[in-house]
Amino acid sequence: MVKKLGVLVALLLSAGSAWAELNIAVVNVQRAIGESDEAKALVKKLEDELQSEQSSIRQLNADITQLQEKLVKDGEVMSNDEKRKLQKEIEDKQIDYQFQVNKLQKTVNDRQQEIVQQMAPKLDAVLTDLIKSEKYDLVLHRQNVVYADGKLDITGLVTQKLNEKQ
Repeated sequence: MVKKLGVLVALLLSAGSAWAELNIAVVNVQRAIGESDEAKALVKKLEDELQSEQSSIRQLNADITQLQEKLVKDGEVMSNDEKRKLQKEIEDKQIDYQFQVNKLQKTVNDRQQEIVQQMAPKLDAVLTDLIKSEKYDLVLHRQNVVYADGKLDITGLVTQKLNEKQ
């Protein structure tokens, strides 16, 4: 039993020295892509394209607020029929508002996914180059690591290389 424990300790100690020689890095892929100049330009283009939808949603929200304020302010002097019509109009606008918000959110999510897919080959090329040039033994996604010393984080370097590759 003592002999097995000694072998286990020896294995752990030798593994520890092997780990010390590893060149390890972590990278936050989403941040590296998101902070790159190309991705920022694509996001800006997306925002410009969706500006009319956002404006429409803001206007609809303002209309709903205005109608709700009217109902509160004038509700006591309105007939029951007028109140019902106004409440129905508010509900219809709220349904339309929610639909437009969901549609816009889906569009944004889809386009963000397209940007990530468009940038993925460039990111892979940059990472491959860095792994070869810096001789990394192990590169981990930052989101899969509980803790890593900041000096192991190569996200900024990856973003810089993405910008150079553009």
